[in-house]
Amino acid sequence: MTRRQIVLGVSIAIVTTAVVSWRLVRRSGEATQKQMTRPAAEPLPQMPTIPVSPVVSQQLHRQILLHGDLLGYQDVALYPRVQGFVEWIGVDRGSVVRQGQLLVRLSAPEMVAQLSEAEAKVRAVQSQRLEVEAKLAANEATYRRLKAASATPGVVAGNDVEVAQKTVEADQARVQLWRENEQAAREVARSVQDIGSYLKITAPFDGIVTERNAHQGSLVGPSGTPAAQPMLRIQQVSRLRLVIAVPEGDTAGTTLGTKVNFTVPASPGETFSGVVERIGHSLDERSRTMPVELDVANRAGQLAPGMFADVVWPVRRPQPTLFVPPSAVVTTTERTFVVRIRDGVVEWVDVRRGAAMGDLVEVFGPLAQGDQVVLRGTDELRSGTRVVAQQASTAR
Repeated sequence: MTRRQIVLGVSIAIVTTAVVSWRLVRRSGEATQKQMTRPAAEPLPQMPTIPVSPVVSQQLHRQILLHGDLLGYQDVALYPRVQGFVEWIGVDRGSVVRQGQLLVRLSAPEMVAQLSEAEAKVRAVQSQRLEVEAKLAANEATYRRLKAASATPGVVAGNDVEVAQKTVEADQARVQLWRENEQAAREVARSVQDIGSYLKITAPFDGIVTERNAHQGSLVGPSGTPAAQPMLRIQQVSRLRLVIAVPEGDTAGTTLGTKVNFTVPASPGETFSGVVERIGHSLDERSRTMPVELDVANRAGQLAPGMFADVVWPVRRPQPTLFVPPSAVVTTTERTFVVRIRDGVVEWVDVRRGAAMGDLVEVFGPLAQGDQVVLRGTDELRSGTRVVAQQASTAR
């Protein structure tokens, strides 16, 4: 080879090496530029942190305002048992009476005539009885003499003895009949006398006359119609009944012996109390309430039958129930539920609201004490969503 050929070959080799190197460098630069211009990878989504509150079990104890009526412990309308005229009346509205005290005396002239007639009949029957008894005594004596004489043969015929015996037996039957008639006549007279005792009206118990509708000379009679007015009305006011209509939902914890406070408009600023003594155990179909009666001592006489009472009624449950914050309960057109977080997963639990107590509300449903529910429930937290539960007290 010539020197020229050698130089040419070396030149070609140098040019080829330069071209290859330039291409490699260019490719490396493009790769680096692509890497630099490639968008950053999107970060993985983070689970939301949700404030939660525990379900607590407590004994419901709250007070509601109810209304009641004060009634006399005993309340009696007095009617006469027989028709008559008021001869004397010794009490008026507001009179304090004692049990057995004479209140009204009536007169009934026809009853006097009935009593006289009954007594006359008793005397007539008694006279007839005595007459028959006298006849019986005479016939018995005749029979005894004939029977004694018949012991001597031929003195008295046997037929005469038998006739005398039958006469005595008939007289004995008549005597028994008249004795029964006399007893019946005496019973009639006694009943008329008993009716006569109805002309005196006495107080059945200690109390106060709260109504008077009869005066001296008035014609009064038994209560024949509901509209008939009583002569007198007596009420026992030393002890009163307070009748309260308790709503159906608040009757479960009602127990005998519970002390209840109340107020009346007649004594503003003063509080009275009564004790639950009688429970109706039956609901009124229209109002869905149960009547409960309290006994109220009224020795000072500040209270009166007919007063309207505002009662602070205690509401309790027979056993503890579950409570959550009111904001945890979600109500939609379709359901009422709370959002429970269990193992980081959202669950919807259907519940029924109960009574409110303080800053909590009672709920009934498939929950348990200690369950974690979302503090501010919302239907935007769909069931099955994974979240991070954080106690409300530490939530920011």
